[in-house]
Amino acid sequence: MWIVWLFWGAGLVIAVLAVIFLEGIIVGISVILLILVPNAILTIRETRRVKKHFDKTVSLARLESIVINLEDAVIAYDNDFRILVFNGAAEKIFGVTKDEVLGKTMGPDKVGNSSLALLVQTLFPSLAPAVVSRSEPNVFPQVADVSFADPEREFRISTDRLMGDSGTLLGFVKVIREKTREAQLIKSKSDFVSIAAHQLRSPLTAINWTLESLSKNQQLNEEGKTLIKSGLLATGNLLKIVNDLLGITEIEEGKFGYRYEEIDLIKFIDGILANAQIIAKEHELELYFDKGGFDELKLQADPIRLGLAMSNLIDNAMKYNSKKGSVTVGLKPVKDKPYVQVSVRDTGVGIAPADMEKLFQKFFRAPSARKVQADGSGLGLYITKNIIQQHGGNIWVESTLGRGTTFFFTLPTDLNLAPKAEHFNT
Repeated sequence: MWIVWLFWGAGLVIAVLAVIFLEGIIVGISVILLILVPNAILTIRETRRVKKHFDKTVSLARLESIVINLEDAVIAYDNDFRILVFNGAAEKIFGVTKDEVLGKTMGPDKVGNSSLALLVQTLFPSLAPAVVSRSEPNVFPQVADVSFADPEREFRISTDRLMGDSGTLLGFVKVIREKTREAQLIKSKSDFVSIAAHQLRSPLTAINWTLESLSKNQQLNEEGKTLIKSGLLATGNLLKIVNDLLGITEIEEGKFGYRYEEIDLIKFIDGILANAQIIAKEHELELYFDKGGFDELKLQADPIRLGLAMSNLIDNAMKYNSKKGSVTVGLKPVKDKPYVQVSVRDTGVGIAPADMEKLFQKFFRAPSARKVQADGSGLGLYITKNIIQQHGGNIWVESTLGRGTTFFFTLPTDLNLAPKAEHFNT
């Protein structure tokens, strides 16, 4: 605005000087300029302001259109839980119209209202029957899976903050995705796999026990011993596949339980390698353990689950190794962090770069592995990754095709880094 006053002032001075020193026509021009120039500036400023307001209005209209037509429910509310936004998808999911909730405060006391109970439990997940957090506490956006039993509903809820220009908290926005049908399909698949695996495990265990008993018969000829050995190998592989399938269903249903206790990782790995020596001799392989300078290494772990993960990695290292090759298990402290790095290195067939990212997916087996051994479930590494992550570590792989593979994983040596109980913050 100051620039307008400047022009008016300058114009007034020019007009006065023109009246004193110049002829009439020039005086007229000066007066016209005095009127038009500031007004032109005002007009330009007003045009820009109107255009900015128009652009903002158009942008908000577009944003509103996007929110309204989203397939996911969107609910925004202020710090007092007064509903500010409630789109069409939210109306369908919660069975209430936006006219019934917009501008109204939703508190835990309204959970007794049958028409609002589902909405209130979504806004206050601590009131819901089951909540599993998928993000770290106090880190936004917060993501959680919320389950309801009657009727059965499954939601994936993402919660983020609404912040003002000055950084003040204005409220929250929730994006709710309905996963009920998806969860039901997964559960049906898991139930089928679980029932089939349980039905297979009992007769396979009986067959395996029978073959083991026959193998101890001293009267068997060489041909009989060879047949029984082949049978034991086949039933052993089948039992492993069945157990892996059961493990997968338990992981996906959140029932793959862990019982942590203090173990000495050095003695723990020594025991696993001692059990692996029999198979190593059959494959003419050498097993080595590089303890990384540790005499003992105490940490918290589930010995059964961690033993399964280690055995999977060592079995693969022997199975896909070259003749008269080696397997080396190594330990190394992670620099400046309270973790230990465990490695399992082989001298085998290796893995192509294109297959590296898929290794930890369910049922994936690299072509180089299938050439060496046709059978296999492709579930071992998926289970191993889950076990390591549940112990608070990470797992990755490095490999050169034809030169060997090394799997690395970390485990926390600080008890405070153990996985925390899952919870949800609104």
